Amino acid sequence: MTTPQNPATPLTVPGGPALPGPLVGADWLADRLGAPGLVLFDASVGAHRGAHRRIPGARPFDLDGALSDHDAPAPHTMPGAAAFTEAVRALGLDDSDTVVVYDGAGVYSSARAWWMLRAMGFDRAAVLDGGLPAWTAAGLPVEATGPAYEGPRGSFTARPRPRLLVDSAAVAGALTDPAAAVLDARTRERFAGTAPEPRPGLRGGHMPGAVNLPFGELQRPGGLMRPAAELRAAIEAVAGERRRLYFSCGSGVTACVLALGADLAGYRDLAVYDGSWSEWGTPSAFPVTTGP
Repeated sequence: MTTPQNPATPLTVPGGPALPGPLVGADWLADRLGAPGLVLFDASVGAHRGAHRRIPGARPFDLDGALSDHDAPAPHTMPGAAAFTEAVRALGLDDSDTVVVYDGAGVYSSARAWWMLRAMGFDRAAVLDGGLPAWTAAGLPVEATGPAYEGPRGSFTARPRPRLLVDSAAVAGALTDPAAAVLDARTRERFAGTAPEPRPGLRGGHMPGAVNLPFGELQRPGGLMRPAAELRAAIEAVAGERRRLYFSCGSGVTACVLALGADLAGYRDLAVYDGSWSEWGTPSAFPVTTGP
């Protein structure tokens, strides 16, 4: 698997400002907003998608639109390399740019956009810690959300890393691999099967052998990510000494919050299950169990 950059090492960028790692704070972004080669993506979903305000200059990284494969049976499925390249070029992204991605909920769907870029070979991307809520809490400027991005097309070219986004067969193998752990980011109630799934038709429960780490447990109040040592302790509490980590959730979005947390904690052998419970939980031969 391609090894992501060490979060402690600045990422040297030929076209945009250097990133300190996969997570940047509001102050860092405010000091560089509008810098040449810095592209800001709003990856909000659900109620926050298309909100009336944005960080100045943000472009819509639409996970509910062009940046999901709508021909796939599971929601938020990663588009193929050609479709991803086209969608990102339409947003004006060049191969030499630096990207900061945020969302309106805090750190939620922004991590999905960050992981997708990495899975397509683009490492010069970071998540805004705390997202739009942290930005506004700091008294930083916002603007009215304008029309869709209408600037020049970019030169981005996808260079897929297939092992970063994996399918059900890879996850099934991981569940029986003593060196691997499958971490489920859903709530404890959904994992146990005591709360209904929000998507109709899905079975309750979890994959036999998976462990539960709700994504919110990697965050402090205000939606900020916890310090690296706390992130590592939270992961080790469920994964033990296993260092090959696979992440799942409802539709492959908050699984990427776990991937971000693991990356910040120093883990390097990471993969996200693209179909997640939207695929595994459908009535099928995939095994499901309930309880903690």
